[in-house]
Amino acid sequence: TSGLTRRFGDFTAVNNLDLAVEQGSFFGFLGPNGAGKSTTIKMLTGLIAPSAGEARLLGMDLARRPLDIKRRIGVVPEDLCLFDHVTAREYLHFVGRMHRLPEGAVLLRTEELLTLLGMADTGKTLTLEFSHGMKKKLALAAALIHDPELLFLDEPFEGIDAIASRTIRTVLERVVQRGGTIFLTSHILVIVEKLCTHVAII
Repeated sequence: TSGLTRRFGDFTAVNNLDLAVEQGSFFGFLGPNGAGKSTTIKMLTGLIAPSAGEARLLGMDLARRPLDIKRRIGVVPEDLCLFDHVTAREYLHFVGRMHRLPEGAVLLRTEELLTLLGMADTGKTLTLEFSHGMKKKLALAAALIHDPELLFLDEPFEGIDAIASRTIRTVLERVVQRGGTIFLTSHILVIVEKLCTHVAII
């Protein structure tokens, strides 16, 4: 990013952010609640436009090539944005097809991810009935189904139990080992210390 700024009326949520994230890094974006972490992720993933400045992801200008970038990134937003009245498999199938993955690849990736995240036995349970930890794991599976090069995680460990946290950490470590890049926001120092190879403080 270069001079990345977002204003809401007279309020400046993110002010002149210059940031460089190395490919293959597990990058922690650390700051207190209200510091602008979520707003930054929303700008970097194309959900909101910056008021000023620019961002380049995977060598591309976000303002000029937003769809090309979105095809190659995964996002777990803070509010998760799941559909309530579908099963985990139905949701992942939908997301995989939205990414234009072949049917066979969607089915294979769905089972791989559900097994990896300890959710293979969810059966016909609707996401509406999932615990918060299960919803976080499903959102992560959806973000990973198309094997993104760059993964954005907004407070992924907020409000989940130790078992779900450990499972998610294991999956994220595998992403980095495979050469992927992770951009994680958190207001908890110990999470960033344990997981991240690089850190910025806002």
